Amino acid sequence: MGQTFASLKYFNYRIWFAAALVANVGTWMQRVAQDWLVLNHLTDNSGTAVGIVTGLQFLPVLFLSTYAGVIADRVDRRKLLMVTQGLMGILALALGIMTLTGVVELWHVYVFAFLLGCVAAFDNPARQVFVSQMVPADKLANAVGLNSASFNAARLVGPGIAGLLIAWVGTGWAFAINGVSFAATIAAMAFMRVGELRSYPKAPREKGQIREGVLYVRNRSDIVVIMIVVCVVSTLGLNFQLTSALMATTVFGKGAGEYGLLGSILAIGSLTGALMAARRKRPRVRLVVTSAFAFGIFSGLLALMPTYPLYALMSIPVGFFSLTLMTAANAAIQTSVEPEMRGRVMALYLIVFTGATPIGSPFVGWIGEQFGARWRIGIGSITAIIVAVWAAMWTRKHWNYQVDYDLWHRPRISISYVADESGAVKAKTTVEDGEELTEKQRKEVADRLKVQGMQDSKQAS
Repeated sequence: MGQTFASLKYFNYRIWFAAALVANVGTWMQRVAQDWLVLNHLTDNSGTAVGIVTGLQFLPVLFLSTYAGVIADRVDRRKLLMVTQGLMGILALALGIMTLTGVVELWHVYVFAFLLGCVAAFDNPARQVFVSQMVPADKLANAVGLNSASFNAARLVGPGIAGLLIAWVGTGWAFAINGVSFAATIAAMAFMRVGELRSYPKAPREKGQIREGVLYVRNRSDIVVIMIVVCVVSTLGLNFQLTSALMATTVFGKGAGEYGLLGSILAIGSLTGALMAARRKRPRVRLVVTSAFAFGIFSGLLALMPTYPLYALMSIPVGFFSLTLMTAANAAIQTSVEPEMRGRVMALYLIVFTGATPIGSPFVGWIGEQFGARWRIGIGSITAIIVAVWAAMWTRKHWNYQVDYDLWHRPRISISYVADESGAVKAKTTVEDGEELTEKQRKEVADRLKVQGMQDSKQAS
């Protein structure tokens, strides 16, 4: 238990965690209320309209995140977050007032979604990397896991509260409460012990910093593989807002309460995955790939569930593996990059994670309208399995390794890395219980093999 919640012993992270939990509950309330408002009040169950709203909310990420990453590497992240959180609170309150007064129209929701996306494009990279200032480097993976736990603990109660509010007093109050919830994170950052925040090397103001970040990522094959897997899965598979709303209403004939409950049940698996992720010291590429494969299998089963109770039950493993994938990818990248590059790299990661949604959400919505709601889930399942298989085959070929299993002796898994192009194993690096070597360690192994090869040649001559 102590290992799982290790980051909470640090004051700054502790108040951040508590405030984020409050704000995340409000965020989930707004997500449910926004979809319900579009589906049941502003359109006639139009999945395409919901997809457009979701797409507009994430579209700014494509165009602004790279610059936002540079800003996150340059400025005081705490002050930047206070501004962005305040702006998101104002937008939520404004949409709530318009909904409560009955003047809201579909195009209003489109505009608010786009504006929220613009602010979130600057908020997301700074919020992701700000965690590294609150905890030591060896606790970063734990803090990332607990952040996900907070987000998904909120998912347990947020959708349910939203469903009850919608049924009792209407959607407007969910937006208003979310707007007020942002005050919690602003207050937490205001009361932080600034002297205990860890300093980081700020990027200077100079040309070419975005390109520098892109080149850095391009030269890291481990990060590239993670981003490709995450991009495919998030684009076509992580559309739970859209798919759950339509499955609940059009397939199972349920109302707002049952729709909100689906989000809470999904969060049971997600929260479990987050807590397990908090115990991992350093997630690797292999965990990202295997999680994507498992997500594809269970989401395929989810699409086939014939009744609402079975659909809800199958949501638990889907939530578990989707969260394991997201947390492992986030932590694997953050713990392996230089501090001065972290903001830009995470901005690029967020582009592939959320920026593909403007393309994926309308497409998934169209698939559902043409072929049925179940295919909204099925398309994500198929593509997740394909990209996971590709990633496994590509890494095995290009990273030149073979895996040996021994169920009876430790280490149970050993990985042999190859130096030459012929594929012959000339040296063996044993990894305890399946821990992968980093790319730097792989290069060190290759260098040692080259030295050994030159020595062997001298002896032979």
